Amino acid sequence: QLQLVESGGGLAQPGGSLRLSCTASGETLDFHAIGWFRRAPGKEIEGVSCLGSSGRTTKYSDSVKGRFTISRDDAKTTVYLQMNNLQPEDTAVYYCAAEEIRCSKWPAARRAEYDAWGQGTQVTVSS
Repeated sequence: QLQLVESGGGLAQPGGSLRLSCTASGETLDFHAIGWFRRAPGKEIEGVSCLGSSGRTTKYSDSVKGRFTISRDDAKTTVYLQMNNLQPEDTAVYYCAAEEIRCSKWPAARRAEYDAWGQGTQVTVSS
């Protein structure tokens, strides 16, 4: 059974960078699209990015386009979210979730429609 674990969150200054990791166990990610989502305090969950099961197709929300980059390692076990030029509005708990094959559900974030969710990792952007 697929399980996902996020890591790499922490505190960054405005303009700084962090790289989040979403590591799979139980299965490789050959047959899963991986979406990144975030939830800021008091706000609804937002789809941030998604990577298709091929590892080539990428999607980004308008709020992060040009600043964030999603990618996957050669072993097909970890998906990364490189976050550059971080801003205070990026402060949130970041989650990764797995779909089957394509990013067909993203940016919707209904938990039951995804095969697996990670526990989340906190990103705080503050001076």
